[in-house]
Formats: sequence, C-alpha cells, structure tokens
Amino acid sequence: MAVKIKVCGLKHLMEIGIANELMPDYIGFVFAPKSRRFIAPEHAAMLRTKLNPKIKVIGVFVNESLKTVGMCADMVQLDAVQLHGNETEEYVCTLREYIRCDIINAFKVTDVSVIDRAVCSLADYIMLDGGAGDGQRFDWSLTNRVKRPYFLAGGLTAENVEEALNLYAAPYAVDVSSGVEENGVKDYRKMMKFIKAVREHHKQIDFSKIN
Repeated sequence: MAVKIKVCGLKHLMEIGIANELMPDYIGFVFAPKSRRFIAPEHAAMLRTKLNPKIKVIGVFVNESLKTVGMCADMVQLDAVQLHGNETEEYVCTLREYIRCDIINAFKVTDVSVIDRAVCSLADYIMLDGGAGDGQRFDWSLTNRVKRPYFLAGGLTAENVEEALNLYAAPYAVDVSSGVEENGVKDYRKMMKFIKAVREHHKQIDFSKIN
C-alpha cells in the first residue's frame, strides 16, 4: 500500500490551489491559537469548499475543549481530528461522543517510553513527531517498535523522506509542513518535489516479492 501524504498548516487560497493540483491524500488546518499557522474555523470552512473533495481534511488541536473540537469538526466537515497537546486517553474516549470522524493522537518522541505509550493509544491513528510543528526530527530507529499504522512527522523534506519510507516499520503516512514552505507559505516546487519523492518510491517497490 502506498504511503499517504499529509501537508499540514494550510492557510491561504493559493495553497489550496497547489493542493488541488498536486493532490496529497490529506491537508491539515491548525486550530491552535498560539501557532503561527493558526486558521479561524470560519476561514477554514471557506477554504474547504474550494478543496478537491478527494483530499481529506484534518484539523489540528492543542489541549482544546471537547465542545470546541466538536464545533470545528462540524463547521469544517473534518475527516479527522489531530490532538497535538497533552490530551489523555480519557479525553480521546470522551471526544468520540462529540465527533463522527477519526482521531489521530500525536506524541512528541523523546525516548522509547513515548513510543511504548503511543502504541497503546485508543485513537484510530497515532502520530510520531519530533516537536510541535517546528520541523524537529527524532530518532527514527525507535519506530521499529511500532506495530500499528502511524503518521510520521517532524523534520521531513524531499531530501530525507526516502530514508523515512525505508524504515523497518514504514509509516502509514508522512506529514510535512515547514519542509515545503518558503517564508512561512507553502511553496509549489517544494510540495511537488516532496510528493513526487514519496510517489516515486512507491513505484520502485516490487510487490511481487512481498508475501
């Protein structure tokens, strides 16, 4: 199965146009007010109407109230919510009463204990990240302990994504933001190069040799 591609932190109509042309599997809207990529739900909802419906939309939240997450999920018609704060497993369980979409629980990986905690998450998917949207990479060798689908984030670029795709426990999806930006805005050439690198890797796999 081809590794999915998520481009996170879109804010502008021009960036939606790039996404519609290059067709990543997911795009992300960041609803964390302290983030430089913050977007108001109303603006995100408008951009959603301009997005190719084949591209799924993920909303990113940091320690937000259940009510607010539910409101945003409905307003923007999110396909998934991504929790990027200190949300507990109890929070994840309760959130299911407020939303009808997938839940991705993100973990900042500092050591093997974080990996072990992540794989036990009750979320639909987990995300392993090196930071909090700041382009920091963690020790990818730790992913060898992961036995479930995961999103890989943190420090990814077109130049190093091939290494990520060759990990023993390959990710379900790769998540890029700053790695495809120029002066804080998504850059067409960088996005194209990143997406091409991921898709060319898939074409090189000889599936006839896979049991």
